[in-house]
Amino acid sequence: MKEREKCANDIWHSGFERYFKRKPWRAVLKKKRDAAIVLVTFFLILFLGALVFVGWFDASVFRGVSQKTNPTPSRIPHEFPLQCATRSQSQTCPKNYPSKHNPATNPDRPSNLTSTCPSYFQWIHDDLRHWKETGITQDMIQQARKTAHFRLVIVKGKAYVEKFRQSIQTRDAFTLWGILQLLRRYPGRLPDLELMFDCDDRPVIPSKHFSGPNAAPPPLFRYCSDWQSLDIVFPDWSFWGWAETNIRPWKNLLNDIKEGNSRTKWKDRTPYAYWRGNPWVSPVRQDLLKCNVSEQNDWNTRLYIQDWVKESKEGYKGSNLQDQCTHRYKIYIEGWAWSVSEKYILACDAMTLYVKPRYHDFFIRGLVPLQHYWPIRDNKKCTSLKFAVEWGNNHTKEAQAIGEAASNFIQEDMKIDNVYDYIFHLLNEYAKLLKFKPVIPPGAEELCPEKMACPAIGTHRKFMEESMVLAPSDTIPCTLPPHDPSILGNLSDRRDKSTKQVELWEDEYWEKFSKKP
Repeated sequence: MKEREKCANDIWHSGFERYFKRKPWRAVLKKKRDAAIVLVTFFLILFLGALVFVGWFDASVFRGVSQKTNPTPSRIPHEFPLQCATRSQSQTCPKNYPSKHNPATNPDRPSNLTSTCPSYFQWIHDDLRHWKETGITQDMIQQARKTAHFRLVIVKGKAYVEKFRQSIQTRDAFTLWGILQLLRRYPGRLPDLELMFDCDDRPVIPSKHFSGPNAAPPPLFRYCSDWQSLDIVFPDWSFWGWAETNIRPWKNLLNDIKEGNSRTKWKDRTPYAYWRGNPWVSPVRQDLLKCNVSEQNDWNTRLYIQDWVKESKEGYKGSNLQDQCTHRYKIYIEGWAWSVSEKYILACDAMTLYVKPRYHDFFIRGLVPLQHYWPIRDNKKCTSLKFAVEWGNNHTKEAQAIGEAASNFIQEDMKIDNVYDYIFHLLNEYAKLLKFKPVIPPGAEELCPEKMACPAIGTHRKFMEESMVLAPSDTIPCTLPPHDPSILGNLSDRRDKSTKQVELWEDEYWEKFSKKP
């Protein structure tokens, strides 16, 4: 038995030794280890390849699906900040800004799509209709020099300016600054043109002097006009900042006023009509002061005199526009002509009590009484104001809706993008009427942001930098609607009917009031 077991063991060990002599143990382990490494490497490569494929698939197939991801570098526009020379160098205009407008491809805002311009753009056609038949000659433009502050010439996308006289404060500078920003926003899109600009308030081209089919009125741009004048209306300088009153450029100021609106709900606001301004610029405003609250009368108004000299000394702490949205009703009244305050008042969510105006700016003709504002008689201001506030406090939903409609119009239809587009279409349509090829005048100077902002100091420099367009727009201008006189006629009829309706209500109110014992 023991010999049999010993024999079996000898056979097993001899076989075991023969096996390991044929396939050594270390070699077996090494082969298995190498096979494992190859297998792991294969699966790792397969996994990484799958990740790359999924990333590519997500980016290519699902692009356009709204995801909260950071924009890729290719979608960030290249900016062109100010390039100011050193003190030892003379300031020149940079040559590296794009000369053509090629909107970058943006999946969120396709550049080949454009919106229709707001309805008040229709008035561009109406303001230029006086030259539709005759066109505009260089002699006609030269006639407008009598009162102009500067001549602007645009040739191959560059601006050249010839100044004739100094404007009030820095109106001319910030108007030109705004035009330069338009050229940076849409480089190369404006055709060559030449125009004269008057920075004063009241229009000076009376239509009665230029009647008949062969009339040749001088084309003159300014900030407002009236129904008796032919002056061409242009957005005012304060859209890029009013340095002398510390009023910020429009884009950021709109956000400030919107924040101010949110501080106090409409129903919690003071239920009176508010006005703050300089009454000494016009007899019309001085007459308004008679409607202030007194011991004898309360016309539902709270009127305050604005002392700009005092405000400037105190750092404008009491004149922040976003702090003046605290009343349910705000009064707009013209000064020497139209007033810059118009857009700030309409933006305040309050029902604007609009004293019958003589002048108009570029956008007010798109607003309608009882929809955007409440009309106030100019010859019976006090009684008209008192009735308006009484009506509003008895019809709070309607009054609040009027205020919000005006505020929405200012925030949306009057945002800075549309202001630029209005200027673009106005100048583009104007250039189509020119019957000559504009050339650079001998006394003109090339103008660019560097020549204006780099030497500026204080608030002037601050506002220019704040309102500077740093890169071309990634979209094209809105589409100008074709001229349709019926639209403007219907708008005028609606305005007249709404105003007469309010006057009828007002007359009935005071007639009943007078019969009370």
